[in-house]
Amino acid sequence: MRTKHFLSGIAAGLALAAGVSASQGDLPLTAPVPGGVAIVCVGRAPGPAPQVVFDGQRVLVARVGDVWNAVVGLPLGLRPGAHELSVLEGERTARAIPFKVGRRDYETQHVTLANRRQVEPEPEDLRRIAREQESLVRAFSTFSDAALDTLSLDLPSAGRVSGGFGLRRFFNDEPRQPHSGLDIAAPEGTPIAAPAAGTAIEIGDYFFNGLTVVLDHGQGLVTMYNHLSRIDVVKGAHVARGERIGTVGQTGRATAPHLHWSVSLNNARVDPALFLSSEVRKQDSTGLRPAALGGASAAFAPVQCAE
Repeated sequence: MRTKHFLSGIAAGLALAAGVSASQGDLPLTAPVPGGVAIVCVGRAPGPAPQVVFDGQRVLVARVGDVWNAVVGLPLGLRPGAHELSVLEGERTARAIPFKVGRRDYETQHVTLANRRQVEPEPEDLRRIAREQESLVRAFSTFSDAALDTLSLDLPSAGRVSGGFGLRRFFNDEPRQPHSGLDIAAPEGTPIAAPAAGTAIEIGDYFFNGLTVVLDHGQGLVTMYNHLSRIDVVKGAHVARGERIGTVGQTGRATAPHLHWSVSLNNARVDPALFLSSEVRKQDSTGLRPAALGGASAAFAPVQCAE
């Protein structure tokens, strides 16, 4: 029902987006599992880019050659099995395109925290956390029509991968939400740079996340940077690829200096390693292998157009 109302709003008031032009190498690696990315053919060029919706969220559409591909972020909590995209082209009735989501069992991580309040917050902390969560939900739900310069991302900081994506986490042996980003351990003060051009849509000091920056790269691609020691960008500022946005720290719920880096696509937190540029992938670092691929060295094949 949520998708139906969303599509009605699109048909009533929004023009078709231009979509993104990309080469196959610019697209993220395909991993149609919870926390991964599905790439699904939704039409043929040179016709205009269709608008695509999944789970009530607009989806990025990229043109590769003569094909329009939906690049779909899959939430960590998504059930495996059959799913479908809703595709709207001009005044036509929306059509459904099916695709399948596989199963992925992520590893377990146990973390010991001396500050019990970071595991069981006080009532006033819970009120603060709820307010902060609202602002982050708004940021992650952003879908701007700004053109992406690329879908391939650089690593935002030098350092060692200390926490992989998707880990099923236990704090002081109590189960918590899975790890929705990539942790990069580095000395405090290590520069953090924008992995692609974007706009700072949220900054602040959060209970769990510490000093935080959120960047909107356009078309539903949003990235977040947590536990900073300093923020070097103001809200609303446009930043270029490689421009400094802050420095590594240990603010918020952190046991050592590190950067927690999240990548969100159509409001789904997905494995950042799927988006790393080919140059970064050539480093062949074990920590940079996408957890969503389960250790496999190759991505899944995209869903092709029906003939």
